[in-house]
Amino acid sequence: MKRLFPDAFQPGSAAEKKSIIISSIISVVMLAVDQLTKIAVMHSFKLGESRSVIEGVFSWTYVRNRGAAWGILAGRTWLLLLTAVVVAALTVKFFRKLTEGYSERIFALLLVLSGIVGNSIDRIWHGEVIDFIDFHYYDMWSYPVFNVADIAICTGVGVYMLSNLLRKTPKEEQK
Repeated sequence: MKRLFPDAFQPGSAAEKKSIIISSIISVVMLAVDQLTKIAVMHSFKLGESRSVIEGVFSWTYVRNRGAAWGILAGRTWLLLLTAVVVAALTVKFFRKLTEGYSERIFALLLVLSGIVGNSIDRIWHGEVIDFIDFHYYDMWSYPVFNVADIAICTGVGVYMLSNLLRKTPKEEQK
């Protein structure tokens, strides 16, 4: 019976390098899409302007967030940037240990890093993060407005968590 997940890569193997290259390309594309969509929104909308895409459910809404998710630590730009740098540096330093040779973990961490870079670029250039994706249910419910970098971070964290839940560690697989 064929296994659902392939075995882990050996460090430095061709398979690992291929996974890193493909995941890096996808992450760079996500970063570019993030930055290009933010530029488009800043040039096409006035701050606070909203345009309905699906009436009562989904809109493009140009807002700026001075904090992290849901406005946490609003106005603490340098603390958020420092946190981003530390998280990115630790992720790079412990990359092999965190991925344990699994392609989906490589993809997940590089996706998270692309989101961190995307939002950090905003904080450096604008002092706050540009958000524009707005899901809501008429005036009864609204999810915080977010951006493509946030999607990259959440998707990467989700993939990483699922991998950790569904996979055995390489040491457990050898038993």
